[in-house]
Amino acid sequence: MRRGIAATALAASLALAATACGGSDSGDKADGPVTITWWDTSNATNEAPTYQALIKQFEAANKDVKVNYVNVQFDQAQNKFDTAAGSKGAPDVLRSEVGWTPAFAKKGYFLPLDGTEALAEKDKFQASLIQQAQYEGKTYGVPLVTDTLALVYNKQLFAKAGITEAPKTWDDLKKDAATVQDKTGVDGYWGSTQAYYAQSYLYGEDTDTVDAAGKKITVNSAAAKKAYGTWLSLFDGKGLHKADTTADAYAHIQDAFVNGKVAAIIQGPWEITNFYKGSAFKDKANLGIATVPAGSAGKAGAPTGGHNLSVYAGSDAAHQKAALKFVNFMTSAKTQTQIALKNSTLPTRDDAYTAEVKADPGIAGYQTVLPAAQPRPALPEYSSLWGPLDTELPKIAAGKESLDKGLSNAETAIAKLVPDFSK
Repeated sequence: MRRGIAATALAASLALAATACGGSDSGDKADGPVTITWWDTSNATNEAPTYQALIKQFEAANKDVKVNYVNVQFDQAQNKFDTAAGSKGAPDVLRSEVGWTPAFAKKGYFLPLDGTEALAEKDKFQASLIQQAQYEGKTYGVPLVTDTLALVYNKQLFAKAGITEAPKTWDDLKKDAATVQDKTGVDGYWGSTQAYYAQSYLYGEDTDTVDAAGKKITVNSAAAKKAYGTWLSLFDGKGLHKADTTADAYAHIQDAFVNGKVAAIIQGPWEITNFYKGSAFKDKANLGIATVPAGSAGKAGAPTGGHNLSVYAGSDAAHQKAALKFVNFMTSAKTQTQIALKNSTLPTRDDAYTAEVKADPGIAGYQTVLPAAQPRPALPEYSSLWGPLDTELPKIAAGKESLDKGLSNAETAIAKLVPDFSK
């Protein structure tokens, strides 16, 4: 079995390499359509079919362009694109996570899109999302879908416990969790040990992993320690599920929530379609969505996430022109509306939030929490800063090392990623 898997993986790798050539080896004929390659990093099961159907629409309307669609596993895509672009073999278009955009722009891998067909309707997009697609004053991606984290909760379990509104603070959440357990017998809240999910606690204390403007590492500051102290306290108490530090923790938390075994978790809109597949949310109206609770500084919110479509700077002029046309189509109001209706993802432009789109309670709910989302700083290394925390936070949550030791270790590791930052 292992040999078979390895052979399959090798074949897939070779196929990916063969399709990654962008404008340099597309097989175009002088009198035929230009063929561009798109690396899509969406979920291959839940989201990719929608994008493949849209490609057919695009090709039908644009006979001079063909799209070679390749679905690349999200957690491998960043490194694969980095390698491919470094050898001049990258795809013409990449579905780039917002955190990757400044890093690839800094390396010169992305084409500036200001004034191009891809950004012809720049003013239609949410300003904060355009800002997040910029690096040193230029725009390197067109927002395709956006997201943020929210407190999602089971309205029926909350009602059974006599709770009439979502908790506004972490202290409120602790009280509600205890009440839910008393009244329903299930846990009220189950938190994650992943660094991305813990980011909201930092915002709650008006701090961050680093101060990008001041070039200072702040992960071990007094405010950060307070934030992570609050995070740690939500794994221990009545109605609070203990930390899961296994490799399958994400799946365990998600499964418990969608099947009514825990009343609330922190989660993003990429799971909307999966919420509805669970026994607890056969009635979609049972899904409650609220802004992530605030910390002691009175701040509430979560990181702005999502994906941009970016164009490879190494493609030739003909392929870049075709790629820009494709990006314009894929990010139009009409297309974003179709994507939202099929995939339950959040559009990046207000004119795509039609009445039909907002009829989905998941999308409507997440739209209400988007104003509290906090854009990431245009620091190329920013997303990589969660790596050291993903190493240390599970150890802290499991009691294998102290909070002080774990944050100190994270600070040391982060200093290597941003060597020009002070502590």
